[in-house]
Amino acid sequence: MMDVKENLQDIFRRIFDDDSILLFDEMTADDIEDWDSLMHIDLILEIEKVFSIKFTTEEVLKTSNVGEFIRLIENKI
Repeated sequence: MMDVKENLQDIFRRIFDDDSILLFDEMTADDIEDWDSLMHIDLILEIEKVFSIKFTTEEVLKTSNVGEFIRLIENKI
């Protein structure tokens, strides 16, 4: 099974152009300086592409940190 957290970390590093990003479950947009609403959309689209999944708007709005996002992705793949 693919390592969701590892792949997600690669996506975050690409989107934010920052190889030092280390994901942790409690991480939120407040933890990454450039993480604004526009970057959030880029992030969601890239996650959907890489994992071949689709999120509903409700799912995206309900996730409050990276850990919840990882579980959401795991449930979809």
